[in-house]
Amino acid sequence: MDRVLFIVPPNLDFDSFINPGFNECEVSGKTGKFGSLLTDMPMGLISMSAYLKKNTAVEVKLINFNIVLTKMESFDYDSYKEFFLNALSAKEWLDYSPTLVGVSTLFTPSYYSMLDIAEAARSIFPASLIIAGGGIPTNMYKKIFEDSTCFDALCYGEGEKPLSGLVAATDKVEFLRNNQSWITKEKVDKNQFFVFDHIVNLDEIPFFDYDILGTEGYGLNPLLSAFPLAQKKTKSMPYMTSRGCPHHCCFCASHTVHGRTMRYHSLDRLRTDFKRLSEQYGIQTVVFLDDHFMADRQRVFTIIDILAELQLTPFFPYSLTLYALDRKVLEALKSIGLNHIVLSVESGSNRVLKEIMHKPLNLSIVKRVIADCRQLGIDTDVNFLIGLPGETHHDIEVSLAFLKTLDATWFRIYVATPLVGSEMYNICVEHNYLSDNYLSCNLKKAVITTPDFTAEYIRDKAYSLNLELNFVWNSDLRLGNYDVALKGFENTIRVKADHAFAYYFAAKAAKMLNLEEKYTSYKAKYQEITGKSAFWKAYANQFALPEIE
Repeated sequence: MDRVLFIVPPNLDFDSFINPGFNECEVSGKTGKFGSLLTDMPMGLISMSAYLKKNTAVEVKLINFNIVLTKMESFDYDSYKEFFLNALSAKEWLDYSPTLVGVSTLFTPSYYSMLDIAEAARSIFPASLIIAGGGIPTNMYKKIFEDSTCFDALCYGEGEKPLSGLVAATDKVEFLRNNQSWITKEKVDKNQFFVFDHIVNLDEIPFFDYDILGTEGYGLNPLLSAFPLAQKKTKSMPYMTSRGCPHHCCFCASHTVHGRTMRYHSLDRLRTDFKRLSEQYGIQTVVFLDDHFMADRQRVFTIIDILAELQLTPFFPYSLTLYALDRKVLEALKSIGLNHIVLSVESGSNRVLKEIMHKPLNLSIVKRVIADCRQLGIDTDVNFLIGLPGETHHDIEVSLAFLKTLDATWFRIYVATPLVGSEMYNICVEHNYLSDNYLSCNLKKAVITTPDFTAEYIRDKAYSLNLELNFVWNSDLRLGNYDVALKGFENTIRVKADHAFAYYFAAKAAKMLNLEEKYTSYKAKYQEITGKSAFWKAYANQFALPEIE
């Protein structure tokens, strides 16, 4: 029987973990402050594990290094590589002695960790097959084979069927040589092409293998903790009801793994799975991670009916299409307990949306959806990108002016990230817009410089926009919803303990709520920080913050 060991690398590069930037979330440990890692459940791996166990004789275990690092009270290593070697040398893994090690790598900040893990695994498990899958191996296989000799093969696209075939094969080397969904160095050298081997009917995949995660290590789903105004204190699980997306947004690379054709789990399957999640794991909230949940409108209403029947609440971190969110849909979602919705607006410039992003969105729809949400009592989180190639300073100011007309609860201002496989990435490569450290990019770390702007300008502008929209121009503070505003400010304090603006505006909200103890504490903390920090003093001057009364 084969023994598979799945590994999830840290989602932050080593420098961002050890030295988080001024605009990045952080956590405190005994030996200092560290970058905050995403401890989300790896949906692809728990799907593959379920499929493998259904179709082959196999044992599966998983290490998520984001979980491992988050649990550590201190970090005493000079590199991730040293840490991986030590972790994989533990008795548990030596005794397990995997026959196959699979590294799941979705985004470029995990690129060098993937290489380091492969090197450590090759050293510790010399007889194992070392493979990798996900967005990075699918799109960067040539570079991976240039940078590492440790991988036997890389998976092209989704992995259920290719991996099941590999595990079942008597001669695995021969299988890798002949299967067109496995990328090997020899095939790359011969310029061979590769093809998806996707599952069309998603019901062929059994109920996701959540048990290999050790779900207690994930606690309440961390996606919800990132949205403090969402339903709180509910146990949740992530779920994908579909795969694929037909849209052509320039910043997205999902199609390079999942394709553009929509594929679905049946509604009967969803009812069965949701009931199992409720009864077996005690969940109250389903976190939907579909790329395009709103592709089939009638299906959405049926899913809402299923959730209502099972007394479950939905949450959508990034999967709802604005043009499909009419009043009827919003009312139906509100009726089953949705009180917080994430809106992927991306830009407030019609030119940028149409000519650069290729995003099918009319800005008048954004205003209508947010107004409807206000009336229905649904908090809104607006996602927004700046720094795309072709965007100008003027476009950014146009976007800011539009955003200030919205009464959204919170704004999340991100720098445009050149995902490998996206149209935006290809444009950046063609015009030499990427900085040398582009592989470590994330939604806070700008790496694109064009004739219109520098990476440093975009990084700083994104931060300034965040301060202006969420604090200086906070919608709930303006509208007199001081309790909602205070929750947002206090969440910022939770993830960034030295955020002077969060203390300043938390003090203002507390004062309006007659919370004298909080008012006094937050005011003193703001004064302490700005008294010591030139960084925060400069921003206080930029926005002309008056002294707190």
